[in-house]
Amino acid sequence: MAIRVTVRVKPGASRNKVRGSFGDPPALVVAVSEPAIDGRASTAVCRAIAEAVGVSLSKVSIVMGQTNRTKVVEINDNDPQIERKIAELLKSEE
Repeated sequence: MAIRVTVRVKPGASRNKVRGSFGDPPALVVAVSEPAIDGRASTAVCRAIAEAVGVSLSKVSIVMGQTNRTKVVEINDNDPQIERKIAELLKSEE
């Protein structure tokens, strides 16, 4: 089962962080230390989300918005707890 999540990327942050929401409907805020150059921030986004929800990096991919700050990320895992983890991250303060 694949889960799709809309994320808002903040490249060039002081540290990687996955928490909080942006806009309506809410997008998960992902701050990454990598700059938005040559896809480095996009790779860091996948890595940060994988760590935050507890899956391997190979199960996370960007399916829309590769060069935009707002992206759609797909998590390919059958763990039913992933949706709960994402909901908790959306509710946590930035």
